[in-house]
Amino acid sequence: MAEVATSARSEQLLVVVDPVARRWDGESVRIAKDVLGAGAAMKLCLPDGPEEFARALRRRGSRRPVVVGDDRALVRTVALLHRHRELAGCALSVVPVGGALSLARSLGVPTGTVAAARAVLDGVERRMDLLVDDSDGVVLGALRIPPVTAAPQEAESEAAEAGRPWLRTCQSLVRTLVPAARPSRPAAAPEPGPSRLRVEVDGRTLVDLNQPVEAVSVSPGAAGTASVEVRPVSVGAEASPLLARGRTVTVSGAHFRYRADAMVSGPVRTRTWVVREGAWGLTLPAGA
Repeated sequence: MAEVATSARSEQLLVVVDPVARRWDGESVRIAKDVLGAGAAMKLCLPDGPEEFARALRRRGSRRPVVVGDDRALVRTVALLHRHRELAGCALSVVPVGGALSLARSLGVPTGTVAAARAVLDGVERRMDLLVDDSDGVVLGALRIPPVTAAPQEAESEAAEAGRPWLRTCQSLVRTLVPAARPSRPAAAPEPGPSRLRVEVDGRTLVDLNQPVEAVSVSPGAAGTASVEVRPVSVGAEASPLLARGRTVTVSGAHFRYRADAMVSGPVRTRTWVVREGAWGLTLPAGA
């Protein structure tokens, strides 16, 4: 993974604060602005929605973009830069603020506000692989079929982004006022049923429609490849997972949904992902 030293002290930053981050944790946003402003010349943008967010990125000029927001804001930024074919010459930085931060954490970004802001100023650019699908969508981390249910904090963040920031306040108040009760027989969430899917890796069939599967996951592997795991439905003894690595992964069959990074997409009947090696750059702490 290539590293390129960056110095925010000799360049200008474009700091774009996602509106969900402002509603979620205004104090962390303020701290991020203070740390970044003390260390570099910066232009601050406070967009009210996705259109203004995209417009700010398009008009950044030579400024290095810094996103203050959660995983969804990070994915949205990479998707926009990819759509305009500007990823190759752009080193992106992020200060994670929000409820869904697992992607940023998995990529090596500090989730503490001060540490993340300092990494923007003093970190190094690392080029990372990107999964690009046949609809020009992007995946930064991993994807799974069927989609994994969002964690409680992620669900709250998604509700806030949908225009209901009051939901987080109400949920927090209820958790504070009502003592946690342990039900004698907790109701289990319904499990998704098995799927019949064809999974192909570099043109070779890993599993076909005649074999029902419990789950399919695709995640970054060695440089320039994706790691694919298919878990067949077990009958009696537990079935061993089917593993493969490749640059192109195609899943087809009945309509299916998939969770990629922080979002659920679909339903689709077929989708192909291609690994683009070193397609995007992210500023991370030196030595991380």
